[in-house]
Amino acid sequence: MKHASDTHDGRLGLSRDGLPDWLDPVAHVVETVEPRQLSHFLPPADGAGRQSAVLVLFGEGERGPELLLMERAGSLRSHAGQPAFPGGALDPEDGDPRADGPLRAALREAEEETGLDPGGVQLFGVLPRLYIPVSGFVVTPVLGWWREPSPVGVVDPNETARVFTVPVADLTDPANRATAVHPRGHMGPAFLVQSALVWGFTAGIIDRLLHFAGWEQPWDQEKQVPLDWRA
Repeated sequence: MKHASDTHDGRLGLSRDGLPDWLDPVAHVVETVEPRQLSHFLPPADGAGRQSAVLVLFGEGERGPELLLMERAGSLRSHAGQPAFPGGALDPEDGDPRADGPLRAALREAEEETGLDPGGVQLFGVLPRLYIPVSGFVVTPVLGWWREPSPVGVVDPNETARVFTVPVADLTDPANRATAVHPRGHMGPAFLVQSALVWGFTAGIIDRLLHFAGWEQPWDQEKQVPLDWRA
């Protein structure tokens, strides 16, 4: 499987060559952001946690810049029905978690979940590893440019309910923003887009990227959306 960012020695690399100008602020975030600026939940110091990766894929659609998301099947044991970036745990064949393993895992999972052609994706950055306490995953967000778009859709209905893109313009629209409130009291950013409520880890990444890239618009953080106990 050949990828757009493969190097001559077979390792998967990062490249910013030929990125559209509008992605410059995002590339700058990769260079400057600190882990604590993204999340309070960082990987355990003892190395515990299951290594995983997600693909934060920027494309360009009819309404300008957009992000690729998927909605998890409602029958799954964890995060059922929740919109998310494509991604999952690293497999042994993905390689070193401290090297290009997360890059390979992000592309492999995206292909398995959405049918995406990895050959059309240019990986240009990696954000600091973050932690999801409820599942014990240590997640590396891998950023990509959908240089050569390919058809995407549900590959396995048992895992994925829907695959869709969201214009960045909708994510930055203050009317689509809210604060999600979990019954246990946890609060975090949320986006009401494409008839979906994006919250949790995925919304947190989007929120921080919009903020540090300078794309965020003032929004009403007092506007709340309650989550149910199954969330």
